[in-house]
Amino acid sequence: MTYAIVECGNKQYKIKKGSVIDVELLDKNKNDLLEINTILLASDGKDVKIGTPYVKSALIKCRVLDNIKDKKVVVFKYKSKSNYHKKTGHRQKYTRLVVEDIAL
Repeated sequence: MTYAIVECGNKQYKIKKGSVIDVELLDKNKNDLLEINTILLASDGKDVKIGTPYVKSALIKCRVLDNIKDKKVVVFKYKSKSNYHKKTGHRQKYTRLVVEDIAL
């Protein structure tokens, strides 16, 4: 079982071939190819390579499925006895990637 732990947008993801991950918004369009070379750990089932800080010979090839928005998070601020109410919302933007190949 081949898997890798990669770093993208200061977050770490465990990925396998064919897995779909949501990373922070990247400046890519739908069906663009993306190569990730910030691989912290890579395993092919028998051998495990640990990077210091990154594995130099590994490369992940991904394809952008879409740029999406997450569910809305409602932020409600309230102060008692002062008649202060403020309701706002936030929707985080993500880029959805599918892993096509893990080259060790």
